[in-house]
Amino acid sequence: MLVDTLKKANIEAMKAKDSNARAVISVVLTRYQLKGVEMKSQGKEIGDSELLEIIQKVLKELGDEKEGYLKVNNLEKVDSITKQESVIKGYLPAQLSEQEIRDEISKLDDKSMPNIMKHFKTNFAGKVNMSLVSQIARNL
Repeated sequence: MLVDTLKKANIEAMKAKDSNARAVISVVLTRYQLKGVEMKSQGKEIGDSELLEIIQKVLKELGDEKEGYLKVNNLEKVDSITKQESVIKGYLPAQLSEQEIRDEISKLDDKSMPNIMKHFKTNFAGKVNMSLVSQIARNL
């Protein structure tokens, strides 16, 4: 499972004293554990698809944070966040391209926004940027 890979990577980052990798992997693992507790209380099991969603959310948050540091010209923080992004991106599967998203939408019988979003969330969790899917679907 992906979570086991992340746990090993966290230990390796700790041994290597890589604070950037350790910081971002720790955030992901903590959120994974919290999500697991939440899902267990609902009688559900947590898996890789939820972990991929967490990683994508963390990446988005890092991007937003980096933008803020760019605005105030704090290049040291920008560099640190860039390193964290590169570490965590390595755990995501290859993302669908815009053309692949368009092709998948064209195969659907019901091209309503809720149906498109549900289809991608169900079938391509972690393999697609949902905001890109939304943007493409709106422009069709």
